[in-house]
Amino acid sequence: MRDRFLNSTTMVAIAVAAVSAVISMPLTQSSAQAPAQVPKTAWGEPDLQGIWTDETTTPLQRSPKYANQEFFTATQRTELDKARSEMLGRDKRVERGTELDVAGAYNAQFVSVKRTGARTSMIVDPANGRIPSLTPDAQKAATAEREFRLALLQSTETCKNKSVACNGGKYDPKPSPRRAELPPRYNTARMNRFDGPEDGALPDRCLTMGLPEFGANAGSFRRIVQTPGGISIFYDVGQGQGWQRNIVMNGSPHLAAPIRQWYGDSRGHWEGNTLVIDVTNFSPKTDFQGSRENLHLVERWTRTGPNALAYAVTIEDATVWTRPWTVKQEFTKQSDQLNRIYYEPRCNEGNYGLPGLMRGARTEERAFAEGKGPNPATKDIATDFVGVEDDPLQ
Repeated sequence: MRDRFLNSTTMVAIAVAAVSAVISMPLTQSSAQAPAQVPKTAWGEPDLQGIWTDETTTPLQRSPKYANQEFFTATQRTELDKARSEMLGRDKRVERGTELDVAGAYNAQFVSVKRTGARTSMIVDPANGRIPSLTPDAQKAATAEREFRLALLQSTETCKNKSVACNGGKYDPKPSPRRAELPPRYNTARMNRFDGPEDGALPDRCLTMGLPEFGANAGSFRRIVQTPGGISIFYDVGQGQGWQRNIVMNGSPHLAAPIRQWYGDSRGHWEGNTLVIDVTNFSPKTDFQGSRENLHLVERWTRTGPNALAYAVTIEDATVWTRPWTVKQEFTKQSDQLNRIYYEPRCNEGNYGLPGLMRGARTEERAFAEGKGPNPATKDIATDFVGVEDDPLQ
């Protein structure tokens, strides 16, 4: 499960609403059909065009309880669907009047739930369905970042009540002396502080998490457009953080090493009916599971039927993981007609929300200085998920 510092319940609720029109209107033909002849473009390339989404839910990592079981049985999927559907009606509460209780206002009634997928994890290699072990240096970096974030939480109710968000930390009523420190490296996730814009998570700043993009909690869709010699993929994610990705198909080499891009540098070619994309040159300001500028992806997109698209990506960063690892997804084609209206993403919530968060922080600081309110350091503004630890898929 992703670090809860990366998440916002509000963002999940809005993101789900933003994509619900797409994921609720699939074509009737199932992606599980027998393979059919691969459609071709007018210029003879395999045709990957259309609006695609993953219509089931599969966790990135496999729960240890499933060991090396790659696929659920039919009975297991039925039981998981039942357990997960029951979560829709829950209204989990903690101590009334606490900050954590208020944070649970966006409960499961605001979140749609897709059926359980066939696989026990998106990760297919290693065989245990888990992200490989971190290298010693990556472990040190992750520990330093985790300790810094926990230090900023130590005087809040989150740690006092031993919430899951404070795992590994301890409660201390005194605000941490580390509160004014810079984070160990460029911040991409939420922390319990808003001294400046970069204290917020990337989505707070209307920035996307980038590649690889697995839909996370709220789901997403891709729109693929092809032209002779070019391919473009639009990713609809978050609440307005959608982004356009252009694949260079002319056989030219990657950009020079000093040139770094938010979504990396994508160079593609065809291997039979499969589009293979090699992605390098990521920015050190992006982050995927701890990997930044050294992230290397090899993606494979294969049209497997009229309404089916198979995706596989091998993820590598020798400075972070002890071995490469591979993820697979199956996408289903959505109706172009039913989804023909699309409004440009603007991330309005972040555009006015971020200045509001900072103004609110300054107001609370002034009130505290005048003896009119609590120390802002004792309030948790970073971790507002309630009940996510109950997900039976985890």
